[in-house]
Amino acid sequence: MLIVGIAGGTGSGKTTVVKKIINKLPKESVAILSQDSYYKDQGNLPLEERQKINFDHPNAIEFELLIDHIKKLKQGLAIEEPIYSYISCTRSDETIHVEPKDVVIVEGILVLTIPELRKLFDIKVFVDADADDRLIRVIRRDIRERGRDVETVLKRYLDTVKPMHEQFIEPSKRYADLIVPEGGNNTVAIDILVSIIEKHLGIQHNKKS
Repeated sequence: MLIVGIAGGTGSGKTTVVKKIINKLPKESVAILSQDSYYKDQGNLPLEERQKINFDHPNAIEFELLIDHIKKLKQGLAIEEPIYSYISCTRSDETIHVEPKDVVIVEGILVLTIPELRKLFDIKVFVDADADDRLIRVIRRDIRERGRDVETVLKRYLDTVKPMHEQFIEPSKRYADLIVPEGGNNTVAIDILVSIIEKHLGIQHNKKS
């Protein structure tokens, strides 16, 4: 099993990079785990308090569960990935069934900040992007997908997203084996990563034959 960790700032284009990688690989060989699924359930708090949560701080995420799930997949065991709602800031009672695959991609803004998590990654990737470009993507996404208005998005960006990026995310770049500037537009870097994964899949297939 090859485990790939893909980090980068909010709005850097991580999801686009992951999609382009998946599109170039056999779908039956790849599983995806999103850090966003592992935000702690805040259902015990009033909605107003939940909406004030700093989602860009490592303490907001149940990394212990994510690490446990990756270890189970490495052992050949299936896991139940949580489903998290940004609108209600709670976990759903439903889960996503994930079977172990030859390649597991773990994607999220903070996945390179946790030493125990980094040790599980065979390849560590950081998706880099200009701060202005990231802000524009965040505004568009949060309005379209998370029901927020521009003022709310900008306030959150200044209060938590930007300082947390500078404190936690940007420094984690130094742990990356591969940095992908310009996100999903960097076809050269994506092709390099895909070729590494394809080589691994070839080795796996040879072992089975």
